[in-house]
Amino acid sequence: MKVLIIGAHGKVGRLLVEELQAQKIDFVAGLRKEEQIKKYEDKGIATQYINLIDSAEDIRASIAASGADTIVFSAGAGGAGDDLTMEIDLDGAIKTMDIAQDRGIKRYIMVSAVYSDDPSKWNASGIRPYYTAKHYADKYLRGTDLDYTIVHPGTLTDDDATGKVKIQSNYEGGSVSRQDVAKVIAQALKTPSTIKKDFNFVTGDEDITDVIE
Repeated sequence: MKVLIIGAHGKVGRLLVEELQAQKIDFVAGLRKEEQIKKYEDKGIATQYINLIDSAEDIRASIAASGADTIVFSAGAGGAGDDLTMEIDLDGAIKTMDIAQDRGIKRYIMVSAVYSDDPSKWNASGIRPYYTAKHYADKYLRGTDLDYTIVHPGTLTDDDATGKVKIQSNYEGGSVSRQDVAKVIAQALKTPSTIKKDFNFVTGDEDITDVIE
C-alpha cells in the first residue's frame, strides 16, 4: 500500500502524516504550494504537487506521478469562500475519484463531516455551501466502484489523542480530536471491513483498534 494524502498540509492532514510515519505506512504528501513541498522534503517526507483547482489532466498527471495505489482525501477550502469550497470540496474531490477509477486505484478514504447527509441541519450551521459540497461529494463517491470509506468526525478539537472513540449511527453531538481522526483514518486503511462504509464518531471509551475492525 502506498497512500497519497490529498490535503497533507491541512490540520488533519499534517497529523495523518505523523500517524502514518509512526505506523510505518508508505505515503506521499500531496501539497499545492512550493514552500509546503520544501518544508516536507526537508524533513525527508516524500511529496507530490497536486492542486485541485488545476485541470483534470494536470491532476491526473500528479496522481500518476505519486505512484500511489490508495487515496485519502483530506483537502478543503477551509473557509476561503463559497466558490472555492465548491471548487475544492466538491469538484476537486470528484475529479480525484474519476481519476482513481480510470487509473485502477481502488482504495479511497474521504474525510467528510457529520450532517453531510442531513440537509435539515445545514441552514443553522452557517456553512450551508460546505455541507452541500460534502453531501454531493459523498453521494458521488458511494456511486463509484471504488473501495471507499467515508469518515464523519464530530466537532473537531486540537486536544491530544485519546485513542478511544464512540461510533454513532446518527450524529448525536460530541467532539473528537484531530489526532484521533488521524488514528481512525490510519486504522481504516489497514481494515478491509471498512470498505463501502460510513462512520460517524466522537471521543468515546472504546479503543479505535476495537471499533474500527
